[in-house]
Amino acid sequence: MTNYDAIVIGTGQAGPALARRMAASGMQVAIIERGRFGGTCVNTGCTPTKALVASAYAAHIARRGDDYGFSAGEIKMDMKRVKARKDQIVGQSNRGVERSLKNLENCRVYEGHARFISAREVEVGKEVLSSDRIFINVGGRAAVPEIPGLDEVDYLTNSSMMDIDFLPPHLLVIGGSYIGLEFGQMYRRFGSDVTIIELGSRLTPREDEDVSEAIAGFLTKEGITVRLKADCLSARKQGGDIVLTVDCEGTSEIRGSHLLVATGRRPNTDDLGLERTGVQQDARGYITVDDELRTNIPGIWALGDCNGRGAFTHTAWNDYEIVAANLLDGEHRQLRDRITAYALYTDPPLGRAGMTEAEVRKSGRRALVGKIAMEDVSRAWERSETEGFMKMLIDADSKEILGASFLGVGGDEVIHCVLDTMYAKAPYTVIERAMHIHPTVAEFIPSLLGDLAPLPA
Repeated sequence: MTNYDAIVIGTGQAGPALARRMAASGMQVAIIERGRFGGTCVNTGCTPTKALVASAYAAHIARRGDDYGFSAGEIKMDMKRVKARKDQIVGQSNRGVERSLKNLENCRVYEGHARFISAREVEVGKEVLSSDRIFINVGGRAAVPEIPGLDEVDYLTNSSMMDIDFLPPHLLVIGGSYIGLEFGQMYRRFGSDVTIIELGSRLTPREDEDVSEAIAGFLTKEGITVRLKADCLSARKQGGDIVLTVDCEGTSEIRGSHLLVATGRRPNTDDLGLERTGVQQDARGYITVDDELRTNIPGIWALGDCNGRGAFTHTAWNDYEIVAANLLDGEHRQLRDRITAYALYTDPPLGRAGMTEAEVRKSGRRALVGKIAMEDVSRAWERSETEGFMKMLIDADSKEILGASFLGVGGDEVIHCVLDTMYAKAPYTVIERAMHIHPTVAEFIPSLLGDLAPLPA
């Protein structure tokens, strides 16, 4: 048995950064990785998908050359080159994480599957490691729903989509949220026919209805077929095609060449030996943590996607910041101080911060709302990208910003103007009275805030 001051299981966004901080403080650290260094974001999430989104965007703009005063001729995708570009970008990040950890003083890297023997002992291969501080950062993977016949057809997930170097003639996508919409739009722009099937009554069901409607609108304009209320899904193979039945009567069928299942995520906690530790999990397998990322067992923390307290790279990074600050800097940072913030990388993107309209209404607060269409934003016109809108919700009494949805060109960046103001707990008048640069999208935030009205009940 080898004893360490700290053991980190997993090299996703939170793990390596925490290992570096602890090693720099003089701790002897072990970090364990069973697969590819860098976790979901680097290998099958943010980095590769945004690289593919960029290739799809370039092709889309080239096809729209007439809108900008040029002609690029026929646009043909070389999917092997698209994949090679993505792989090169991923490889840089992946190898960078691995190299930095293996060269880190006071840190030893173990490659293999980690399983708990007890609350203080972890087995990797034939070696047993022990520590009074163990940090779980094992991430998550695609959740595959129980759909009749699905086990009898070939289907793709966000991970296996990374291996595609060809153009699916007709891609069927089950799931009308973030993963499904990003892949659906990019492959439509690559040249595939695309059908998105959503079980619910609208796309992006956790967003406001006007956001869902706008997203469905611009996807449909690009030639994507959207099928909602697919309440009784089943799948079967017919010849070389995949056929989905999408209603309970079995009368409505959709046929495609390939199928992407994008119906959510599940944590990688089912083969960790957590039952030997007493660490509590919820019904879906997520590790239960408190506001400082501590589990119910002293000396064990859970960070990143496996704790169910955020499903993004930036939330995992913030988990690291909280744990490092509290453990090494004597601070008392907490998850409850974190403001909800994320982006959907369709084109145009959605930048989100704070509460939705539904959440504001449920809270019972008196609220104000301001909204401006992107077609009224000069920067959007200059770029010929006028889809979407910007919307902000304000507490009518405290004047603090409750939330914002920026669906439009630059929305994923402009949202930070709002987010920073929210963290400062400043009244909305601070950003309303700020002088923004012209021509930008952000300069229209004061105009939006200058036209607030009571939020309808």
